[in-house]
Amino acid sequence: MALDKRKTPQDLRSARWFAPDDLRSFGHRSRMMQLGYAEEDFMGRPVIGILNTWSELNTCHAHFRERAKDVKRGVTQAGGFAVELPALSVDESFTKPTSMLYRNMLAMETEEQIRSHPLDGVVLMGGCDKTTPGLIMGAISAGVPMIYLPAGPMLRGNYAGRVLGSGSDAWKYWDERRAGNVTDAEWRGLQGGIARSAGTCMTMGTAATMMSIAEALGLTLPGASAIPAVDSEHQRMSAGCGRRIVDMVWEDLTPARILTPAAVRNAAVVAMATGCSTNAVIHLIAMARRAGVDLSLDDLDALGRSTPVLANIRPSGSTYLMEDFYYAGGLRALMAELGDRLDLTALTVSGDPLSVTLEGARNHNPDVIRPLSNPVYPEGSLAVLHGNLCPDGAVIKPAACDPRFYQHQGPALVFDSYPEMKAAIDDETLEVTPDHVLVLRNAGPLGGPGMPEWGMLPIPKALIKQGHRDMLRISDARMSGTSYGACVLHAAPEAYVGGPLALLRTGDIVRLDLAARRLDMLVDEAELARRRAAWVAPPKRFERGWGWMFSAHVTQADRGCDFDFLERGFGEAAGEPDIF
Repeated sequence: MALDKRKTPQDLRSARWFAPDDLRSFGHRSRMMQLGYAEEDFMGRPVIGILNTWSELNTCHAHFRERAKDVKRGVTQAGGFAVELPALSVDESFTKPTSMLYRNMLAMETEEQIRSHPLDGVVLMGGCDKTTPGLIMGAISAGVPMIYLPAGPMLRGNYAGRVLGSGSDAWKYWDERRAGNVTDAEWRGLQGGIARSAGTCMTMGTAATMMSIAEALGLTLPGASAIPAVDSEHQRMSAGCGRRIVDMVWEDLTPARILTPAAVRNAAVVAMATGCSTNAVIHLIAMARRAGVDLSLDDLDALGRSTPVLANIRPSGSTYLMEDFYYAGGLRALMAELGDRLDLTALTVSGDPLSVTLEGARNHNPDVIRPLSNPVYPEGSLAVLHGNLCPDGAVIKPAACDPRFYQHQGPALVFDSYPEMKAAIDDETLEVTPDHVLVLRNAGPLGGPGMPEWGMLPIPKALIKQGHRDMLRISDARMSGTSYGACVLHAAPEAYVGGPLALLRTGDIVRLDLAARRLDMLVDEAELARRRAAWVAPPKRFERGWGWMFSAHVTQADRGCDFDFLERGFGEAAGEPDIF
């Protein structure tokens, strides 16, 4: 590797637990022997923690039990000593009301597990949406050498000869079922065929986006982010992570040396070029702020204006899935296409700069990974809006919605809760036109709670039966990265805390001007002042426990929804634990 080894066994962090000739270290060594290990197994060797987010309810990580064994094999090969620690799984499918409510819990657990145990370095095993930012945020704050092992996408879906994309086709065929075009038998067939193996969603949803961002930040082995979960290359990559983290410990290659402003900018550019999930905005801002890098919504919008979408992967693309992306060359090929739009001097966990890790990268299918001369979409995946409905910002994904909504004006149809909205949109007598603007509020970080993925509001059944499949929708919620449509999300500040969305009324005219990056309600200031004075704060969601703590400290979407006391600017991270 490019970095010289500098540490000695005496310099290892774990030596504080095991090396001194005192009663406490006697106890630590004795307990290791109780586990069946000899001193030769762990003394003087880098102790590597494998933080494994496996669970029987996390389909994205169903293969992680076996992959942990592969990591251990690599650690042992490199002369280290591996220990596996369970971490909160934060599965996307079953955790309610939303896994986002628990991302910061995983970050806190990760940080404290690392700090409180005799770990010299860690391999972070994640992939399902919130696990990537949660693990990385915690490891950044802990500060020991770390490498991220992405779960990888599942295989393509298939039913009746049709290729299916997880999430994206669920929304598509659900609309067709609501329109009466899909039978019960077809629905069951789609249900069984859309997810066929272990691994994350194989569209460019939040999981694939965040794994790509992790690689672009320099936190994975080169090319790791797109390897399908059940491909044998994934096993070899996992063992490679184990080997590499041992060298990183000797080199003292910590996150602080990798996560520079250049690395964060690279990640943002790559995210835009992949046709990323809207959730990338929240998580990348949170990770950057943990690393002490100032990243704002406006920074991301500026990069989006100058970075075209190159990955022809659904839902921003029209045809392909992550398996195709991997075969075409994966993220290394996409970054090679971006060329000097990236800072190639940025250091990676390989010990080499990005320029070295991209050597030999080839694009094997220029329809899957487009060249700059033939992009999927001429600007980046996301755009940031401001206006009197979202003074602190909101996000839209222009590449995944009908262009006719780039300039749109229509009457609002406002809902205060998801049940209210669902009852209305299923009512075929609802008075609604394609020009209406559906609005769901009180679904942000505090109001949701946890900012659930409710932002892709269903099209009213009356319009579905008329053949309409998109309309302008606004929310302070998030939406799944597999979703699509003219959805404005993350409106900040959220309605629950008195943001302007709380003042909007059904019938008010809403105007979207994408080119100007504006989202406004056409209501005069005097009327808004009257409504603001009459607004009453909703009751608190929680009176105790994690929900209370979350509500007391979570920041708004434009700041990444981290806890205020965990951001770098709040104070320095805790030092090493006392050992007496």
